[in-house]
Amino acid sequence: RQSVLDIVREHWRAYGRNFYTRHDYEALDAEKAKLLYADLTEKLLTLRGQTLAGREIVQADDFSYTDPIDGSQAKGQGLRLGFIDGSRIVFRLSGTGTEGATLRIYIERFEPDTEKHAQDTQEALADLIEAAKTICELKKRTGRDTPTVIT
Repeated sequence: RQSVLDIVREHWRAYGRNFYTRHDYEALDAEKAKLLYADLTEKLLTLRGQTLAGREIVQADDFSYTDPIDGSQAKGQGLRLGFIDGSRIVFRLSGTGTEGATLRIYIERFEPDTEKHAQDTQEALADLIEAAKTICELKKRTGRDTPTVIT
């Protein structure tokens, strides 16, 4: 007999809150987007141990997934940056659309502090959002700074 909001807040108090967003940059010039992605892929080799958004990068890889049921492997699932505090940024590129490429940037962070659970998601993740745009040189390479879609 609780509202959904009350159940969610109770869950956050007990377990902490995970903030998550996805920023889509649609209809990018496909060649520019591919070059951005290729250059970011090369950068992955040098990012471990560096600091971004005040957090140490402890993982930088081209994510692949092994299905636990059939053992099949899906490669090239995204470029992943993992931070010492558990935060993540993932970049994915799709380039088969009729209007160019779409760059999707996934950003997430765990917040244990109950005083910060009511924050707006975009505000809570603002430093990581800016870090993602900076590391891939989004504005310089695509001319875009604002996502087409925010989820």
